[in-house]
Amino acid sequence: MNAPTAPTAAIPVTILTGFLGSGKTTLLNRILSERHGEKIAVIENEFGEVGVDNDLLLAGDDSIVEMNNGCICCTVRGDLIRILGELVQKRDTGALAFDRVIIETTGLAEPGPVAQTFFMDETVAQRYLLDAVVTLVDTVHADRQLDEHEAAQSQVGFADRLLLSKTDLVEPDALNALQERLASMNPRASQHAVHFGSMPLADLLDIRGFNLNATLEIEPGFLAHAHHHHDDRIGSVVFRADRDFDGAKLQDFIGGIVRVFGDDLMRYKGVMAVDDLPYRVILQGVHMLMGASPGQPWEDAPRVSTVVFIGRDLPREILLAGLQQCLRP
Repeated sequence: MNAPTAPTAAIPVTILTGFLGSGKTTLLNRILSERHGEKIAVIENEFGEVGVDNDLLLAGDDSIVEMNNGCICCTVRGDLIRILGELVQKRDTGALAFDRVIIETTGLAEPGPVAQTFFMDETVAQRYLLDAVVTLVDTVHADRQLDEHEAAQSQVGFADRLLLSKTDLVEPDALNALQERLASMNPRASQHAVHFGSMPLADLLDIRGFNLNATLEIEPGFLAHAHHHHDDRIGSVVFRADRDFDGAKLQDFIGGIVRVFGDDLMRYKGVMAVDDLPYRVILQGVHMLMGASPGQPWEDAPRVSTVVFIGRDLPREILLAGLQQCLRP
């Protein structure tokens, strides 16, 4: 048995989501079988879905199984907090060695409750760091899934990164239209093609989508293509300003918005100039869980604020007018 590992930095976690048939299992099988040199614990929720290929799993009834390439596969049949606790306990005692965690959510649910686990449970919050939500999108069936299933829309809305599968089976015009639709729903998330689960791990890991000091990136060309014609309940509102916010007004307004609309706010983030402060003020939230912190200094950069809300049936006019009223003269 290896020597016990002393607790050090928080363990980064990636949430992998996507609707049924989008390619999550294919991607996980590649991660679990390839010799990539990363020590990754993959937590798989098998509820209602086909799990990781059986021939990859070692025999036994344990819920935590070590793979032959150093990865670990766990099956959640109950409490995610419990399995996270078991993993970190085994890591601390030297029974298991891993550096990061990937959690696969069921394809029929939104990833919000999983993300909230890392903020609401104190022990989990101390030992783990939520890195990002990565969503797989089946480009062949995405439009119908988005039209018919709110869960599919929610998975797009929560994403920090969108992985587009089966792009070789879609006509270029149809793919462009889908990418515009996805950008209209979630302009925060960059889009990347993935082919049969093959993609660099660097495109999956260390995205820092939940890092308050990470920059706020809006999908290029989003505002130019904001006229999409789908009746999506999940959408986005982007506000930009070249004047500083009044900090007190902004705090009151955001607090009120979160209290009233928090259940429908999936993700919201702002990189803002406030009260002539020499540094950026970073806001980020998931539903009613919100935080703010000082970011990088402005120095000679233009003091331009960007705030984006992603959620269900957003009150667009209230958000835009309210933020406008929070600006200083």
